Amino acid sequence: MTRSRRWAARPGGQGLQGTTFDPEAEVSALLVSCAEGDRAALRALMHAEGGRMLGVATRLLKRSDLAEDAVQDAFVLIWRRAAQFDPAQGRAMGWVYTILRNRCLTLLRRERRDEATAPETFDQHVYAEIIDTAWDRLETASDLRRCLEGLDVGTRRAILSSYVLGHSHGEIAGQMRAPLGSVKSWMRRGLLKLRECLS
Repeated sequence: MTRSRRWAARPGGQGLQGTTFDPEAEVSALLVSCAEGDRAALRALMHAEGGRMLGVATRLLKRSDLAEDAVQDAFVLIWRRAAQFDPAQGRAMGWVYTILRNRCLTLLRRERRDEATAPETFDQHVYAEIIDTAWDRLETASDLRRCLEGLDVGTRRAILSSYVLGHSHGEIAGQMRAPLGSVKSWMRRGLLKLRECLS
């Protein structure tokens, strides 16, 4: 794969209720094509997600050069490991950003930034950045964004985590450091409000 410093971002695909939301299906299909050796699919994936991945890495690493290295390394690993991705076992977005997370953590440790490399602390930052990125990618005037804005922050993050990353209620509770019962209640009430708002 040729080295590139140009990561382009663009809007996501179709998601909940047909509203512009989550490029999950596209990313999943591109990973399957990468596993078959389709380099055009890798370029398409870089175009679709590279800009957002660079934004996440830059905010986590606080250095543009390290962020660019992390994204480049992540795409190399995505290409090499694409055959390991199973659409039936998990979300494509979660798989891609887990690889990016691991590269960022490796680079931080290599830089000996001990105060920022505790995995659980780092994962909190990764989780927050990815959810914020998912929120930012929503079209400002979309019905889904308007309806999500009517939810409290915790409920909105829980729903985005479920639909963008494919996290279970238990995983969301761990990431948000909230009781499982609370997360289930947030999800149930939030989805009811979303359905009412979007209907």
